[in-house]
Amino acid sequence: MSYEASLKHKRDAESAFNSAKKSGEALGHAKGLAEGLAEGERKKALETAKAFKEMGLPIADIAKGTGLSVEEIEKL
Repeated sequence: MSYEASLKHKRDAESAFNSAKKSGEALGHAKGLAEGLAEGERKKALETAKAFKEMGLPIADIAKGTGLSVEEIEKL
């Protein structure tokens, strides 16, 4: 294999690696963002349910409005 061919092979491999790395980083970022948003939504639902429970609203109505289970609300 000539020097030029060897150098081209090396550069092609580095380019493929860098492309895969960028793709993986973007996928990881998107996944982390989605998980963070879901966690934030759940935390907000728990806070809302706790406030409604303290106000004396029926647990079934709180569950319906927040999307939480009756068991989760009873534990608050």
